[in-house]
Amino acid sequence: MSRDQAIGAIMLVACVAGILVYAWFIYAFPLIVLQITAFLAVAAVLVILAWIGWTMATTPSPTPLEPDAVPSETSPSPEKQT
Repeated sequence: MSRDQAIGAIMLVACVAGILVYAWFIYAFPLIVLQITAFLAVAAVLVILAWIGWTMATTPSPTPLEPDAVPSETSPSPEKQT
């Protein structure tokens, strides 16, 4: 088993154990656990939105792109022979 697979297996076992512990907490202390869970969910969303706002507020505006050089009228052009 490679190192990545071992880490994945540990994560799987830890997450399943976390689900079981959370389910027991919901059964033992339903009101406080649901209040904490709701608070953490709302706080996580608001932290992400605050981070996006901070990034938008502190990032300098991009410099405008210069238009491509337009070929001038004086440039030599091939003449049509008739």
